[in-house]
Order: sequence, then structure tokens, then C-alpha cells
Amino acid sequence: MQCIQKVFSHLLSQVVVLGIVGSLQVAVAQNSRPLQEPIHQGNVTTGSSTIDPRPLSGSPERKTAPANGSALVIGPGDELEVTVYGAPDLSGHTRVSADGNISLPLIGYVRIAGLSSSEAEGAIEAVLRQNNLVNDPQVSLYVKEYTSSGISVAGEVTKPGFYSAVGPHRLFDVLQAAGGPTDRAANKVVISHRDQRDATTLSISKNPAEMTASNVELQPGDTVVVPKAGIVYVLGEVTRPGGYVLNSTGGITVLQVVAVAGGPTHVASAGKTRLLRRTENGFQEQQIDVTKLLRGKALDISVRDEDILFIPSSRIKTALNASSLIATVGTAAIYRVPF
Repeated sequence: MQCIQKVFSHLLSQVVVLGIVGSLQVAVAQNSRPLQEPIHQGNVTTGSSTIDPRPLSGSPERKTAPANGSALVIGPGDELEVTVYGAPDLSGHTRVSADGNISLPLIGYVRIAGLSSSEAEGAIEAVLRQNNLVNDPQVSLYVKEYTSSGISVAGEVTKPGFYSAVGPHRLFDVLQAAGGPTDRAANKVVISHRDQRDATTLSISKNPAEMTASNVELQPGDTVVVPKAGIVYVLGEVTRPGGYVLNSTGGITVLQVVAVAGGPTHVASAGKTRLLRRTENGFQEQQIDVTKLLRGKALDISVRDEDILFIPSSRIKTALNASSLIATVGTAAIYRVPF
């Protein structure tokens, strides 16, 4: 047993367990602009950007148009400022009704829902010409507040929901406003842009150059999803039993996971390690001799998401059944491994 513990000590020295606060959470905090107000108190200001962190509920959230607001479409509830040059009596502030129309002085109702700002300007100019109100109308439309668009944040974040923003806003600012990733979050995000068919997947790493590239600018209508990372549970007679969040998608072995769990204790029966693996027909069990793996007398085995490794005690003769082991994972501490 002392020999086994020495081998695991050597393996453990080559890896660093980061604990419950994962590398993605650290990365977001280091690359986000500092918040000037607590998240729960109204809008969150991050430099020149403001993110309203309140999830969408009974009333729509508000958002002022970004600099490139022409890429957005107008919808019910949006507040507009319409200026007809040379005709102040025809200009004014208005809000898009539930049926997609606006009401302007002397003009009446104009349907603009689903149009961009420039398209809406053209629609108003056409009405002015048709009614002979202005010979050569020139209309400027500014969307003061968007309530029909926002950024949705879903998946493994502390506070998923619908977020509105004022001004330019980047990925890490939005993630920080959503409370940051959970301890089970993967080191990647999936972004669906409203004006693109294909989603974008970005990896989050500790490399500063890669972090800068990943901190992309978001626009209203985008959706950010933080997927759940793979997790392997190491239970029983190890120094640090718990669930271990995997940063990569494959290539992690039984010995590596047991090593980051601190290795077997002095009363462990490592030769009777049990592996429970989820399949379409439920969990299947396999016995693994970790002692032989250490001595090179057996091939190491790759672990998968939701695998459960259990190293029993040599002092206890009665083995736990599979159902008991599966129930244990719900109360296990969660750690993140650096591979």
C-alpha cells in the first residue's frame, strides 16, 4: 500500500486541483471590466457598457440601441424618436404598439414592426409622399429603447435569464452579469447570433491571447449557452472523494482521476475498484484492479462523463450496491481538474 501511495503522490504532483471555483470562472473574472454597482442593484455598469442583469419577467426589459442598431429590427414596445427634417410638426416621440404600428402627428398609423431603422425611415417617407405632406421627405429614426430584443444567457451560469444592455457589451461582461459559470460549467460557450444561421463555439482557456480572442462582442438577440462539462465521480477510500469536472472531452484515465482525488487511503482495497458506467439500459458495472494498473500489468481505462469509480475499504466486508453508490453522487463535493 505504501508503494501505491507513493506512485499516486507522484501522479498528483503533476496536476493541480483548482477546487470548486473553476478555471472558466477565474477567466471571466479576470477578463471582465470591473462592475461599478452590485449585480442585484439595478443596472450593472462596466466601463462604457451597461448591462441590466434582471431576468425578463412580467414587464419587458429596456435597452438603448447600440451603435450598429441598424442591424436590429424594430418590435412592439420599442421607443422611437422620429425626425422629419424641415417639418417639426410631423416629428415626435412614439412607442411601437402591440400590433406593430406607430402613431405620428398628421400622419396617422404606420406599420414598422419587423423593419430595421433604415427600412422604417423609408416606410415613413413613403407615407409622407403618398399624403402630399412633404415634397421630398427626409426622415431620421432613432430607437431610444429596445424592449423587443435582448441577450439570453442559459445553461451552467448562476443566474440564467434574459439580459438587456446599453452600449457595446462583450461576452465576459454578460457572463459576469449572469453571476458567472457554475462549478459544473464546461470551458466553452456556444453563441447563437440572431443574424447568423450557424452557432459559434468558443473555448475558454488560461492563455491570455486566447482569452482576448474569446471575449467577443455580443448584440441584442444573441443567445449565450454555457454547456455542462463532463464529470467523473471518485468515491470511497480516496483522500478527496467527490465529483471531478473534466476540462477536455476524452483521454482521461482511471489512474489520472484517482490521482487527482489524492490516491487510495491506507485502508483502500484498490484491487477491487468498481466502475459504474451509464448506458442506454442503465448503469453497467465493471471491476478494475487499480493495483495492476499501477504496476503496468493491465491497460489503463479511459473514463467518460458520469462514470462512477468506487474504491472499497478493506475493513468492510459488505459491499455497497449500485443504487447506493449512484445516490451518493448527489451529495458529493465538486472539483475541477486541469486536464
